[in-house]
Amino acid sequence: MNFLRISFDSWIQYLIIALVLVFILLIVLKANKKDFKIEANKLIEYLGGKDNILNIEVNMSRFKVTLKDVSIVNKAAIQKLGAKGIVEIDNQLKIILGPNAKALESYIEDLKK
Repeated sequence: MNFLRISFDSWIQYLIIALVLVFILLIVLKANKKDFKIEANKLIEYLGGKDNILNIEVNMSRFKVTLKDVSIVNKAAIQKLGAKGIVEIDNQLKIILGPNAKALESYIEDLKK
């Protein structure tokens, strides 16, 4: 039971170490987090602008967008943004974006209003 007899000074040291680790973790997470609005605006630009977007549908991580003119879309740039895949069918693109797809739909819908 000696392991339970930790002095107050030891607890303070452990607390300080824990707080420093949490602080470092938060810094690393913030540094790795992409700015959503910047990425969303880039995607809109690569899709030909907000006026080129007719309709948006989201299903889980898939982002389906109906466009006026698919020929002006920069698919290579969309993939560089992190799209896992792009499928073109007529005037629609189905883009696998990941967990931000729903937030992106809301952002674009707000811009189009």
